[in-house]
Amino acid sequence: MRTLAYHEGVPGHHFQIGVAQELKGLPTFRTLIPFTAYSEGWALYAERVAAELGFEKDPYDKLGGLRAELFRAARLVVDTGLHDQRWTREQAIRYLRQTTGMALSDVTAEVERYIVMPGQACAYKVGMLKILELRERAKQALGPKFDLRDFHDVVLKNGALPLEILEQVVNDYIAAKKVVA
Repeated sequence: MRTLAYHEGVPGHHFQIGVAQELKGLPTFRTLIPFTAYSEGWALYAERVAAELGFEKDPYDKLGGLRAELFRAARLVVDTGLHDQRWTREQAIRYLRQTTGMALSDVTAEVERYIVMPGQACAYKVGMLKILELRERAKQALGPKFDLRDFHDVVLKNGALPLEILEQVVNDYIAAKKVVA
């Protein structure tokens, strides 16, 4: 449950959306388009940051995090299975049920979501991996000048962005931080 709380609450969606709602001057379309890879990528990243910072000391919390990772990995297989390998709905349900052990009703709802939203399940992981890549780039480039809080501000202070634009924002942050003594 902690993993879910970090994903949906703080530092996940609740925090992310709260920051975004306070932003001024964004064009209307930027407040309406979700940019799933960014939004869900941040939420998966938030789960990982919470674990990295030691908020999951209890072995059961770690087990919950691993269960969430298994689910995320399995749904990547399902999403690509459905849309690239042409799996049937029933094949996808069977695979997700066998792999995760989730209830049939939950698995069915997930598979039906992936059927109507191709690539949506993959977008979560793509976004998280991009944020991790950008964090590592900033760490390497800035060395002792790197501050995790500053990095998070940079990622969140512009609201939801396409990942290519987020990358440019982080690159600009790195360049500006290098100049400041």
